[in-house]
Amino acid sequence: MWVFFALCSAFFLGIYDIFKKKSLTDNAVIPVLFFSVLVSSLLFLPVMAATYMAPAWAKAQYIYVPSADIRTHLYILLKSAIVLSSWTCGYFALKHLPITIFAPIRATQPVWTVVGALLIFGESLSAMQVVGVSVTIISFFLFSTAGHSEGIYWKKNHWIWLIIAATLLGAASALYDKHLLHNYDRMTVQVYSTFYQAALMAVVMALMWWPTHKKTTPFCWRWSIVGISVFLIIADYAYYWALSDKDSLISVISTIRRSGAVISFLYGAASLHEKNLRKKAIYLSGVLAGVLLLVFK
Repeated sequence: MWVFFALCSAFFLGIYDIFKKKSLTDNAVIPVLFFSVLVSSLLFLPVMAATYMAPAWAKAQYIYVPSADIRTHLYILLKSAIVLSSWTCGYFALKHLPITIFAPIRATQPVWTVVGALLIFGESLSAMQVVGVSVTIISFFLFSTAGHSEGIYWKKNHWIWLIIAATLLGAASALYDKHLLHNYDRMTVQVYSTFYQAALMAVVMALMWWPTHKKTTPFCWRWSIVGISVFLIIADYAYYWALSDKDSLISVISTIRRSGAVISFLYGAASLHEKNLRKKAIYLSGVLAGVLLLVFK
């Protein structure tokens, strides 16, 4: 069952990336991120109300949010900070890069998750998983040739380095999620981390964006921002449900989850008419083939 939830998460995560691209095009990054997490927080308020006013009903609907002690809140706050760091890097990169380059690089995250699991949790790789890591890394670097034909040079383009940073931070977040979801309730982690993300982004807005907002890219409200919130909530709900299963494997879940890059890649090809699609599709196939090999032991 946890594999099914991982597949659902991948599907909705692909749609989430599309709404991110639509929201960020010619728009200020930090306000888009702030309002997306703010909307997510507002959407969770009825869940909190149901938890306190009708706990039996909330439990029956699988939306009950158990209370947590200070230590748990600190762990969740740390998760929120890691996730926001990854999102901030990723949002800036997505705004300035073609989605057909952004999505495949982001799809390499399971490789780094597996490497982290190897180093941190002492997990071992099978021969097939070693092949999977190798294929993915080779395909990852081949994307540099596709970028060159569009004037994107990896050594000089700091947006590329931002998406790489976002991917590595995302892998760190996935490894941390394994610890949290095997020790704490999934709804507690999802709901409170969303609240903390909104609070942290409010601070970032006040300190980093508002003082210079008249000199930077102006912010324009778009209803696609609500789409970011809705589809991320659905994707994360399925992701946390999968990860909370004691038999689940973070390497497999992360691999399946990132296959949602296919959806955003197809959107970039069909709607945005981005360049070098055949070459990018071949390299994306290499990335997906590599990460799928990680599933098998």
